[in-house]
Amino acid sequence: MEHNFRALDRRVRERIAGWEGARGALLQEVIDERDVIAGSDQGRSFNAFWDFLMSRYRQEELTRLLERVLASPAIQGMDPDVRTRRIHYDWLDAGEHAQATVRRLSQQLRRFLDDRAWLENRRIIDILRGIEAHALALRDVSAVNGDAKVLEVTVMTMDSPAADIRLPTERPLYAPRLKQLIVDTVLEAGDETMDAAALFSEIVVDKARLAGRIRHALQDRSQITLCELCERQPIEQGLAELVAYLQ
Repeated sequence: MEHNFRALDRRVRERIAGWEGARGALLQEVIDERDVIAGSDQGRSFNAFWDFLMSRYRQEELTRLLERVLASPAIQGMDPDVRTRRIHYDWLDAGEHAQATVRRLSQQLRRFLDDRAWLENRRIIDILRGIEAHALALRDVSAVNGDAKVLEVTVMTMDSPAADIRLPTERPLYAPRLKQLIVDTVLEAGDETMDAAALFSEIVVDKARLAGRIRHALQDRSQITLCELCERQPIEQGLAELVAYLQ
C-alpha cells in the first residue's frame, strides 16, 4: 500500500509540473486513482487492518491473546522471538508510514491548489490595474467651446447590468380621456347686505352633559331606552342632540 501511494504521489507531482488544464480535472484524476487503490483487495485489507490497530480495546485483547499463546509450554519449547509480544506496535509504525505517504499526497494537492489560486488572483489584479489605467486615461477629457475632446484610446461599451423586462400584461388597457365640460355662464353679483350671523350660529352639543344624564338615569336601573331617556330629558337641540345620544 505504501508503495502504491508513493507511486501515485510521484505521478501527481509529474502531472502538476506540466499541468495546464483546469484544477477540477486534475483533482478528479487523482481522486479516481486513490479510490482505485483504496478499493483494491490490498486497500480494503489495509483499511480493515488500520481500523483494527486504531481500536484500543482490540489491541488490548490482542495483547492478552499473545501473552496466553506465548505462555503455552508448546510455544515456549519453540524458543519464540521476544519481539512477537510487541508485533502490533510494529504494525502500527508500518501503517503510519503508509498514512504519512497519503498525507504528503494531500499536501501536494493543497500546494497545487494554493499556487493556482495565487496565479489566478494575480491575473485578476493585473486585469483590474489595466482597467484602472484606462479609466485614468479617459478622465483626461476637456470641453473646448462646447465640443468634447477625447484622447485616442479604445473605449468599450457595456450592456446594462439588468435585463429590461417588459411584460405585455403590465400595460393597462386603453382608456379614453374624459373631456371636462365647462358651462359658459355669466356670474352675477350677489347681495352685499346679506346677514352673516347664520355662519356663526352653529349648534354645539355638550356630549359630557348628555353622558351625565345617561349615568344619572342608570343609577336605579341596569339599562334604559332612548325613548325613556328623551321622555325624562326632552330633546332641546334637535337632531344633533339625538345623534350625540346615539354616539
